[in-house]
Amino acid sequence: MPEAKKSLAITFLLPHSGAVPIGGFKVVYEYANYMAKRGHTVSVVHPAISLIDKPLRRLKPRLAARTIRNYLKEKMTGSFKPTSWFNVSPSVRLLVAPSLAAKYIPDGDIVVATAWETAEWVQQYPESKGKKFYLIQHLETWSSPEERVLATWKMPLEKIVIAQWLQRIAEDLGQTAHLIHNGLDFDRFKLVTALDNRDPYSLMLLFHGLEWKGTADGLTAFEIARRQEPKLKLTLFGFDPTPDNLPPGVEYYSNPPQDLLRGLYNQASIFLSASWSEGFSLPPAEALQCGAALVLTDIEGPAAYAVNGQTALLSPIKDPEAMAANILRLVRDPDLRLKIARNGHATIQEFTWERAGSAMEALFLRSLQPWGVPTESEPAHSASHSLLQ
Repeated sequence: MPEAKKSLAITFLLPHSGAVPIGGFKVVYEYANYMAKRGHTVSVVHPAISLIDKPLRRLKPRLAARTIRNYLKEKMTGSFKPTSWFNVSPSVRLLVAPSLAAKYIPDGDIVVATAWETAEWVQQYPESKGKKFYLIQHLETWSSPEERVLATWKMPLEKIVIAQWLQRIAEDLGQTAHLIHNGLDFDRFKLVTALDNRDPYSLMLLFHGLEWKGTADGLTAFEIARRQEPKLKLTLFGFDPTPDNLPPGVEYYSNPPQDLLRGLYNQASIFLSASWSEGFSLPPAEALQCGAALVLTDIEGPAAYAVNGQTALLSPIKDPEAMAANILRLVRDPDLRLKIARNGHATIQEFTWERAGSAMEALFLRSLQPWGVPTESEPAHSASHSLLQ
């Protein structure tokens, strides 16, 4: 793959340290790697303080002191980096800063907010920081009042969304948003164990502490199904220590390395997700890459790859009984399970980082051209606001 004809200086802004695995951060690091591979100069900034209205001087003395200590420690040790869970290219400059104030941000051609907190900073930056973009991966109302989050959607930043439901929200707000579906890493997650050579009673579920992630509903669905099929067993994985009082038949892996996680996906015949809301939902997509059949809640995030009866079985949110029924359908009908798994595995092959990254790069390059003239590396038809439908 040849490098881009025009080299850009691109800065991505994250809301905090990348030490802990987070799906949205993974997406940003993937884009950073892609842009660096294309010959661009890429920086990713991790602030100690993310909220623009809570600077250090407004914090209580004890909290301010702890924030300063943590920042200095992260800067000296590099502990803010995602070293334990993601391989960022050496060509990408990983930075830690006291905050996202403009004085800590490199000058460049493109600057990308990646969360509502970061958008509030970016809208105030001078032109020297670059053309302003906003990568929207979810409606982040869990961490702030909806009014404040949606206010960032209306800021004069060029918006990129990862799912059609987010694009519809933007349009309802009178905004234009470019749709670029996430890519996936097919070197790290791939089918190793044949679909028909798996234990049909083997299930897998992400454990997450946030209620809307639906872990409790997924566990309840498993227990309901296991009453009728006692051979069922469940593999849980997550980033917390082993939770207390797990039901019988459940095994938990805390922060598994990527190679182990790929092996776990390849052991699973069925992957469950009972989430109430997702931007895109990476774990089910990774499970599809590895050949598991999906049993999901009927939410909009995974809709790009999860079609009921074709690539997944879907049930309403907060309905463990319905999810349990779908688990039993696949366990008792191996032909249906294999059909769902094969269709899903074939569909997910379209979601490459080459496709996503090239769309984002074309968007960046076009934004810097007068009157939106397509660049040499970009076909004219990609000027549509919906990239990568």
